[in-house]
Parts: sequence; C-alpha cells; structure tokens
Amino acid sequence: MVTALKLACEAAEAGEVPVGAVLSNDDGVVFATARNYVEAEQNPAAHAEMLVLAQAWAVRGGKYFSDCTLTVTMEPCVLCAGAIAAFRVGKLVFGAYDPKGGAVEHGPRVFTHASTHHKPEIVGGVREAECSALLKAFFATKR
Repeated sequence: MVTALKLACEAAEAGEVPVGAVLSNDDGVVFATARNYVEAEQNPAAHAEMLVLAQAWAVRGGKYFSDCTLTVTMEPCVLCAGAIAAFRVGKLVFGAYDPKGGAVEHGPRVFTHASTHHKPEIVGGVREAECSALLKAFFATKR
C-alpha cells in the first residue's frame, strides 16, 4: 500500500483523482504499478486498476492473475471490478471505501452476483485513514 499511496500522491499532483495501484504475485514480486491518467489522457477508462492490469499483462503475459494481489488506494468502481473478475485476480486489497462510486462493498457489489465468474479474496480498509484523507484533501480543492 505504501507504493500505491505514493502513486496516488503523484496522481493528485498531476490533477488526477488520487488513486494508485500495484500488482504483485504471492512472493511479493511487483509486476506493474500505475496511477490514474483519466484527465491526462482524456480517457474515462484510464483508471489505475485498468492500467496496472494492462501493464502486468504486457510484462508477464498469461490470461489470469490468480496468484496475484492487486493493491489499490480506493475501492474499485464497477469498471475496475469487472476487469478484476475478468483477469481473475486472486486477492484485492484496497484502502478507502467509496460509498458513492465503489462497486465491491458498495453500489452493485460486483463480486456478490452469481453471474460474476470470479471472486477474489477481498481485504478492504487497509490504511484507510491515509487513503481517505488524500481523497478528501484532493476533492476539497475541487469543490
């Protein structure tokens, strides 16, 4: 989560919603890191989770990441939760809960549906105070 938080800080400094993500295997080997690039790329799909999964696939190859952990600073949205299921990520660790846009513990709760073919192990609230504070500080400047 330390690396993901650093990436989230970089995103905030660049005017992006401060979200950072890291994909590592069970041995702790990091395959990819990413932060949000939605504004820079003018791409609504350039979320940290989407980018880190694409980077990891390019580096590592293979169809699934069942032996990997995705660590992200904020509860994934429905887009990212769908990608996590599609890549069959073994474990999802996230920091801040997102009652408005989250899709894991809030909203559509993607992984609770029978039609979702894969459900990762989920650990939410890791370093939640730090992750939440970063988001709140960022949005305080926007509103």
